[in-house]
Amino acid sequence: MSVLIIYCHPYVKSFNHAILEHVQKNLQTSHLNYHTIDLYYDDFNPTYSAKELSLYHDGGTTDPLVSKYLSLLKKCQTVIFITPYWWNDIPGMLKGFIDKVMKEGVDQSHTVTKTGVKGALTNVKHCYVLTTSTSPTWYIRFFLGNAIKKIFINKTLKQLGFSNISWQNFGSVTNSSLAKRNKYLDKVARQTFK
Repeated sequence: MSVLIIYCHPYVKSFNHAILEHVQKNLQTSHLNYHTIDLYYDDFNPTYSAKELSLYHDGGTTDPLVSKYLSLLKKCQTVIFITPYWWNDIPGMLKGFIDKVMKEGVDQSHTVTKTGVKGALTNVKHCYVLTTSTSPTWYIRFFLGNAIKKIFINKTLKQLGFSNISWQNFGSVTNSSLAKRNKYLDKVARQTFK
């Protein structure tokens, strides 16, 4: 497997789901091997139990999905996140995915050194973050602090070892026209994912 899609939206009639379908079709047409993690479909529990947290520093888990997801991450060269942008950040489900799946230790997602986190997911050579938002993209960038770029991409993903990370947002999704949505879906269907 070379491409891993991490999809985070609960509603199958959402625009995010349409993006997912177009990305999958694109990868099939391009003859790229891929796997999709659908966090809501898998009924992933994004919260820690006391037992789960007690195993964190040893890289352990009580959740079989955590082991499965981390194994998939360690095998891929490309990651594509498809998620809404809610309240100026990624959804709690996706944040919980990062919190629980990214385990400390040898043969895990990262180690901790005297200078901070050292990412072990350097196998991820390309990462695409595809989001949708109610706010216009320019408003997120210039007036809301651009947390997706500053924190999720430039800090979290880079700390984990991801490289060549790009973000594209479909802003003003609530008030967008069908023509504008279809134009964006056509763009996603033709986009080159490495």
